[in-house]
Amino acid sequence: MSFWGKIIGGVTGFVTGGPIGAMVGAMAGHAADQRPRLGPNAANLAAMLGSKEQLFAISVVVLSAKLAKSDGPVVRAEIDAFKRMFRIPPENMKDVAALFDEARETAEDFEHFADKLGEAFAHDRAMLEDVLGALFNIARADGPLTRGEVRFLQRVQVGFRLEAREWERARDGEARPGSAAGQPQGIDAYAVLGLPANASDEEVRATWRKLMRENHPDALASRGVPKELIERAGHKVAEINSAWDRIKRERKL
Repeated sequence: MSFWGKIIGGVTGFVTGGPIGAMVGAMAGHAADQRPRLGPNAANLAAMLGSKEQLFAISVVVLSAKLAKSDGPVVRAEIDAFKRMFRIPPENMKDVAALFDEARETAEDFEHFADKLGEAFAHDRAMLEDVLGALFNIARADGPLTRGEVRFLQRVQVGFRLEAREWERARDGEARPGSAAGQPQGIDAYAVLGLPANASDEEVRATWRKLMRENHPDALASRGVPKELIERAGHKVAEINSAWDRIKRERKL
């Protein structure tokens, strides 16, 4: 089952029944009658209700919707980009769409979700960088970044506690290779590892090992990272290894 399937009861209850409805919905699929507005309690509720997958799922839906709203009316290109980035299965789309539609009514009150997600996954900066990169893709879906979108993404970066170098990689992610086929010759292998070209052999080797530990799919799975992002991590590992191989050949290590 896709991890989205595990949150549907919680999402349905949250959208239609408030905190009590959400709690019951997450446990038994029940939904109460009154529909609340999204607010800071939603992120707290997601964290309280269970798994980090629950928090992850609700947070990325809300952040994506509110980002799309931050530059004006939400357009189809932004919704399609959200579906593409987070791969919602058709059988779960109706309930996820309900949360997305409520969240996109306003661009306000997104900070709590960024903060909670950053806190829950503080040990997994690579995953948070991937989420920020996905949000950049959604922001660009309807054209160049606007000031409102940049401010939104910068606040997400703060909530995720990501550094400037991680922001830059997320921002420029579309230009990075994403397959095991290797890197085009124009790609700077040192930039992939986040190192200057004059880094010592020891620094390069240590950084490669550190990035492999942080991004290896098996390690991410053991920390409860959602399966959809584990698959993307496999591409990043291929990229890191390709950069390391190129540097080894150049330096004859």
